[in-house]
Amino acid sequence: MRISGRGTAALAVAAVMFGGACGGSPEAPATSEFSVALTEPDHLTPGNTSSSYSQTVIDALFDTLVYIDAQGKPQMRAAESVTSTDQKVWTIKIKPGRKFGNGEPVTAQSFADSWNAAAYAPNGWTNNYYFANIEGYDALNPEQGDPAADTMTGLKVVDPNTLEVTLTGPFSQFPVTLAWMAFVPMPKAAFTDLKAYDQAPIGNGPFVLDGAWQHNRQIKIKKSPTYTGERPARSDGVLFKIYASRDTAYTDLRADRVDLLQTIPPASASEAKRLLGDRFLATPGGTMDYLGFPLFDKRFASADLRRAFSMAVDRKAIVDAVFNGAFQPMSSLLAPLVPGYRADACGEACVYDPAKAKQLFDQAGGFSGTLNLYFSNADPSYEQWMTAVANQLKQNLGIQDITFKKLPAADYLPTLRAHKQDGPYRNNWVMDYPSPQDYLEYMWGAGNRMGWENKEFDDLIKQANAAPSFDASLPIYQQAEDIALAEMPMMPLWNWQDQIGYSSRLGDVQITPYSANLDKITVKRQ
Repeated sequence: MRISGRGTAALAVAAVMFGGACGGSPEAPATSEFSVALTEPDHLTPGNTSSSYSQTVIDALFDTLVYIDAQGKPQMRAAESVTSTDQKVWTIKIKPGRKFGNGEPVTAQSFADSWNAAAYAPNGWTNNYYFANIEGYDALNPEQGDPAADTMTGLKVVDPNTLEVTLTGPFSQFPVTLAWMAFVPMPKAAFTDLKAYDQAPIGNGPFVLDGAWQHNRQIKIKKSPTYTGERPARSDGVLFKIYASRDTAYTDLRADRVDLLQTIPPASASEAKRLLGDRFLATPGGTMDYLGFPLFDKRFASADLRRAFSMAVDRKAIVDAVFNGAFQPMSSLLAPLVPGYRADACGEACVYDPAKAKQLFDQAGGFSGTLNLYFSNADPSYEQWMTAVANQLKQNLGIQDITFKKLPAADYLPTLRAHKQDGPYRNNWVMDYPSPQDYLEYMWGAGNRMGWENKEFDDLIKQANAAPSFDASLPIYQQAEDIALAEMPMMPLWNWQDQIGYSSRLGDVQITPYSANLDKITVKRQ
């Protein structure tokens, strides 16, 4: 999924508290709506999606308890404060007087109901696992049989504006996780028909849905009539125009048929920068690409073999050829925006060295059979860089029998989760919230797609999670990262840079790695 960030001194104290509101800029007179290019979301229920496309819409419809500002610092949004004296029992004070788009009050119960729905196994929601460290989660997610409960015992509504959360153990990252969309509230109206709600979500943010979600065509939102928070919409509304191709969306941006494109194709970046001038924005992102190995296939059991693959791949050459140099070759499992990032954490194992790669490859006994490379058909650049990887493996390691397994986007992740891949595969991570825990535990921990198991790594993640403060956790997460890099069950490739373009109609475009900030955008009178 998808956000990014840096460390914060506010998390370094034993009694952690975030306080105060972020002051919004004065509301400009509403003028008209503007359009945003979007790929079709999978869901619009916040607890049931990790898609960045969904998040763009959800960010406009909902206020999270905490948000990440442009400097990467956590700030309060729907919450007044998030405090704890032991990192295990947290008290969330919710700002009073807020309402959902249908006029229903936003209360502590609204958050508890939403979190319970996401954690309830029969619902089958994507973000279920984010609630696994709340007491009572296991009763909602038994290994066999039906759940014994439908609410978590670790959620206690103290009063309409106070939610007490008891975790299974100390977790210094907890306040930062609240910036993720899985933790937003839902109104009582949602629970009468969750399937219907997914098509027409009601949130507590600056915009509300305007008409039906027209699948594969458009989603319209308008300024919320009930919103009293810190980020009132400065336009009348937004039209999300849904595109199957980023190239088509870029063509429409050039022709003024769409106002904002957050993902300019890398091949068009140079032209866009020339044509758009200061209306072209390039910002560091929290998204990473990796090449994963199926360790449940014994042909990939050797760490030397996996390191040989890593050293045989020229990351910079691929970034220059496929992405016009817009992405950054990586030698870390974390994106540069993440607290605890180290530029050269991987060391020589991520340095292009064909001779050393061949030596390790031979030392590991080489590779037998067909090498299948897995990726989805969601973006043409995936096949482009996989082709480059295949050519380099042929040239540098002597593997001649290489085939592509290009799967439909809808089938790709289920294939990886079911461990049906029998070769290296494209893996991608879009940051949910700014913490190394978000990368390391969810991708390398229990249930990972590689089938990798390492008790020392798991123990270090637990120690880091239980550290007395956010800052104190970082060296421990780095120790865990060192273990993962040494065994190389999945090798880092490059970090994405977000390339954005917008039309001359728009003003105050303030996109950050953490939010599109659609509420801040104004439409100029022509």
